[in-house]
Amino acid sequence: MAKSSSQNKIFVLDTSVILYSHDSILHFAEHDVGLPITVLEELDQFKKGNDNKNYEAREFIRLIDKLAKDQSLQEWIPLNGKTKGKFKVIMDDKSHIDAQMVFNEATNDHRILNAALTIKQQEPKRKVILVSKDINLRLKAKSLELHAEDYETGKIKDVNALITTGKTELNDITSEDIDILFKKGSIDRKKVLKRKKFPANNYFILKSEKNSVLAYYNPDNDLVEKVDKQTVYGIKPKNAEQTFAMHAMMDPSIKLVSINGVAGTGKTLLALASALEQRRNFKQIYLARPIVPLSNKDIGYLPGDIKSKLNPYMEPLWDNLKFIQHQFKESDKEFTRITDMVNQEKLMITPLAYIRGRSLSNIFFIVDEAQNLTPHEVKTIITRAGENTKIIFTGDINQIDTPYLDSQSNGLSYLIDRIKDHPMFAHVMLEKGERSDLANLANELL
Repeated sequence: MAKSSSQNKIFVLDTSVILYSHDSILHFAEHDVGLPITVLEELDQFKKGNDNKNYEAREFIRLIDKLAKDQSLQEWIPLNGKTKGKFKVIMDDKSHIDAQMVFNEATNDHRILNAALTIKQQEPKRKVILVSKDINLRLKAKSLELHAEDYETGKIKDVNALITTGKTELNDITSEDIDILFKKGSIDRKKVLKRKKFPANNYFILKSEKNSVLAYYNPDNDLVEKVDKQTVYGIKPKNAEQTFAMHAMMDPSIKLVSINGVAGTGKTLLALASALEQRRNFKQIYLARPIVPLSNKDIGYLPGDIKSKLNPYMEPLWDNLKFIQHQFKESDKEFTRITDMVNQEKLMITPLAYIRGRSLSNIFFIVDEAQNLTPHEVKTIITRAGENTKIIFTGDINQIDTPYLDSQSNGLSYLIDRIKDHPMFAHVMLEKGERSDLANLANELL
């Protein structure tokens, strides 16, 4: 039996929700959605530009225009589908409580609060909930006795499970089976893993009472295969997890790799070294990262032209490249080759915004700091992949620099959770810092 309109909730959306996902308005089941007029005003300011938030703003405006047609936006308009609710635009000047007076400041956030308070006053029999990615706005709403919650669609429920995804340690392996792996390089999956089920490309530390071996499950031939340590472009893995990460990035059958780990675990360094080692297999190497300005200020606040504005954000990537280059002497061909690749644009270090819209065919594409991307941004990047393209996402899901993402809602977590059992995907968690003892001390104790 369908619920009556009085039983349906009303969700009032903040601008941050729209910029996170332009189709969020369609994800509230049979419930109704209110859009404060201030949200439309803010979206008008975001509609121009090449960043993901600009794309989301434009797409939402087009969606609302299509849904509204010739109807008034101040009336309840049906959303798509028979099971969907309705939506309308809410004005912000009819509530008995004025958030701008309560908080003694006239801001857009307070106008959005007023809109939610207005609809709550107009619909006393219905539950009104403000939905925002802004934690502080949610707290202000609750202080005004207004229900508030985060946008939950696409959120990962069990983030802790992601940490263990990709690697398993088994201590009940016989010495005979490990000997087979050393001699033949592979063994039947059922013999080693028994009836236990593991994702495709899952990595293992297999141990017996006498010895141990690194291995992974190859879904193509249903075998558990030995993983060897290998040095790629002067960089040698220092632990089992780094060995696994390098294996995944060097395996041509694995087209998509995610690497999660704290600072100093070698994520970007390993990815860049693997790309250089495979340079002959790809037309170009792209190393990109999202621009997340400090204090959420636009890069326009920085002095100089666009190149000088972006250089501080790209510097960590150049540092990794220089580290690899200095594994060799200046007279070595490996040293000069890197300089030549940069000059010929065979290797490009660039902001992620400069990559959007381009065709990614025959590219080894490394996306650094992927935890600062939304799920939609990650999807957009992957859907641009053409033939013979490999994409590596690196990041730390617990070190997010954008105010509207967290460990459950960022693009890196979303990717790992949704594609963790696909044969073309591998995930590795780097746990041990290898930068220095001092860096490890900071990660562990500070």
